[in-house]
Amino acid sequence: MTRPYLLGLTGSIGMGKSTTAAMFAAEGVPVWDADAAVHRLYAKGGAAVPAIATLCPEAVVDGAVDRTGLKAWIASDPAALAQIEAAVHPFVAADRAAFIAGAKADGATLVVLDIPLLFETGAETWLDATLVVTAPVETQRARVLARPGMTEAQLAAILARQMPDAEKRARATHVIETRSLDQTRAAVQNLIAELRNSHA
Repeated sequence: MTRPYLLGLTGSIGMGKSTTAAMFAAEGVPVWDADAAVHRLYAKGGAAVPAIATLCPEAVVDGAVDRTGLKAWIASDPAALAQIEAAVHPFVAADRAAFIAGAKADGATLVVLDIPLLFETGAETWLDATLVVTAPVETQRARVLARPGMTEAQLAAILARQMPDAEKRARATHVIETRSLDQTRAAVQNLIAELRNSHA
């Protein structure tokens, strides 16, 4: 049996990526979440904890990675982020491979991989296709600024780290605009049908 078709899902903050990922899951499509994988790897007993402890002992508290300590190190050392990514990436890749293998064993023909920094990390090179979710700038701002504790400055800092939405859309195989839940759900259902028909 061939492996499942791999669809990478991404989108800038506030574009509706998590909501769209949940819609794929609701349709029975296995969804792997890169952020959730990192949370598992950083939790007590997580595979990445010893690697982080070696790099920055202060960032491990009670056997788990303390994100506050990690952020403090990243803020104080320009080289920290690259070191963390290099240490954690093999564990994330192994988690993803195990998920895909499990989905294949379960007979899945399509797997969605929710990757926030998909294009920034070059993930499109091993994916079969990419999906970018987008929304008008005003909608994005309203959604993000409605989050508890979010400020204009924080939003600006996050957007500065992310590839511009227009560039993501230009590079994507598929684009869904998340205007309303019903419209987004219909677009997700249509895309699943299209991919399953063309890659059956």
